[in-house]
Amino acid sequence: MIKGIKICGISDPKTLIYILNHQYPPKFIGFITNYKKSKRYIEYEKLKNLVSIKRNGIDFVSVLVNPDDKILEKVKELKFDFYQLYDVSPERTKIIKEKYNVKIITALTISKQQDVAAYKNYEEISDIILFDGKGYEKSVKFNHELLNSIPNSLNKMIAGDIKIEDIPNFKNKDYFIDLSGSLENEEGKKDLNKINKLLNFAINYEA
Repeated sequence: MIKGIKICGISDPKTLIYILNHQYPPKFIGFITNYKKSKRYIEYEKLKNLVSIKRNGIDFVSVLVNPDDKILEKVKELKFDFYQLYDVSPERTKIIKEKYNVKIITALTISKQQDVAAYKNYEEISDIILFDGKGYEKSVKFNHELLNSIPNSLNKMIAGDIKIEDIPNFKNKDYFIDLSGSLENEEGKKDLNKINKLLNFAINYEA
């Protein structure tokens, strides 16, 4: 059974309120904090207003790509539960975790087996290891069988162009499942009907 759902790339109050009040809410909601290439990126002041809402027990995740000290000093005021870090060394990850007293999701981008092995450098530092495709602002698939050698003891999450109908493929895996692009309409905005379908469907596969 899967551990739960993360919905990433939320950028408007209507969608956020809908998710927070859903009968079967996700475990995590992610916000693109500093990666301006992404269509889901949120300017700081808008983000500040967005995340000042009552969270109803859901963990809010700040998605950060190689963040500098300036953005980290700003983001600390928003009281995120997790920082999801891309392109950050193990040494700097440890510094960020200790300085800001925040839980860490280390995001590794995967295209070959050697990429997977990098988790060993972070498993003692990070609270969750996320295995994602190489697309960053684009949802890109990778071969999930590359993860078969990872020990069950690792607290892990998986992303990379995962569709709602893919959820049953993970029923025997202890992953958190991270979705974003597959929950959007043709204009690239989050679709409440798709989010509702996901949350009602996924609950059948959660531990």
